[in-house]
Amino acid sequence: MLPFFDQDHAQLRARVRQWVEKNLFSNGGEEQPTDDVARRLVRQLGNEGFLSYGLPKKFGGIRTKVQARDLCVIREELARGWLLADTMFAVQGLGGYPIAFFGTEQQKQRYLPPFAKGTAIAAFALTEPEAGSDVAALKSRALRRNGEYILTGNKRFISNAGIADSYVVFASTAPELEAKGISAFVVDASNPGLIVKKRIQVISPHPIGMIALEECVIPESSLLGNQGDGLKIALVTLDLFRCTVGAAAVGLAQRALEEAVDYSRKRHQFDRPLTEFQAIQFKLAEMATKLEAARLLVYEAAWAHDSGDGGAKLRSSMAKLFATEAAQGIVDEALQIHGGMGVVVGSVVERLYRDVRALRIYEGTSEIQKIVIARELLRKPRIED
Repeated sequence: MLPFFDQDHAQLRARVRQWVEKNLFSNGGEEQPTDDVARRLVRQLGNEGFLSYGLPKKFGGIRTKVQARDLCVIREELARGWLLADTMFAVQGLGGYPIAFFGTEQQKQRYLPPFAKGTAIAAFALTEPEAGSDVAALKSRALRRNGEYILTGNKRFISNAGIADSYVVFASTAPELEAKGISAFVVDASNPGLIVKKRIQVISPHPIGMIALEECVIPESSLLGNQGDGLKIALVTLDLFRCTVGAAAVGLAQRALEEAVDYSRKRHQFDRPLTEFQAIQFKLAEMATKLEAARLLVYEAAWAHDSGDGGAKLRSSMAKLFATEAAQGIVDEALQIHGGMGVVVGSVVERLYRDVRALRIYEGTSEIQKIVIARELLRKPRIED
């Protein structure tokens, strides 16, 4: 057991792993990731109680306060089984956490219990065609008028677009204030002004697309927090989930290593199993070492977040950067060990190769993480022990 774990974290890992190996290993690489499959996974995750770890106890959660370590354990194990399951878990958390942290009592009562049960699907609508890493550049607007807000704009790369029951939408209520003028709102998918304009096909398929806000009228009660709190809401949410992306990367890398070891034992060349070749042994040794280093960074960052450590932001960016970059290399080496079989569509390592790539981009690219790390280092005289 890692030093950053309590006994209940180890028990949670065992429970999630058992469920994953029973439910995802048998069909995770074969089922087409349709909308119906995504919805079914959310219901299953809710029925198993896993979604409850992303919300506070008062509204269907497990703990009084959401723990990053819980989320990391669940994401690592789900990603090891099938990244689609991890994605559905993560986006449910991204869409629910802003409401749990900043919502009114009425908003929490309405939205959170169904999220925890998996009977409603959440979404987090921040990214735009001209605002990715530069969140302050978003063009969506929210005009306040007669007790309502009128939302206009476009959002792109929105996971769960088309299947979500509600969206946390970010728009500017005071464009002249730039980043300080961004606000956040909860918008029901049934609102006629919220339109799914396009579904986007990506190399690791899951429900994702572009939504348009076309004179989308919502009541003032849809505002999360206060006007101008939008950037803070986005950053608080992403700060929690950043290290969990590293955990998903660890899960993918763990599965890749397992597949590589298993294949190396079974595959023979020159009348010997691949495991007898030093070149393969060295690859496996390096993969395992990078994987363990990534796992330690991820759970140290999660522990720092849960304990209120002042260095949590720095550690989370380091964990996300290192784990996602390391996972990319580990999966690539696993495919190389498989040779031609590694590029056959439908094989596990081929799927992992497609799955792992986006992790270096979403929720802060590797380049953005380097900027954050550098700023944190330069702001402090040294890394705190």
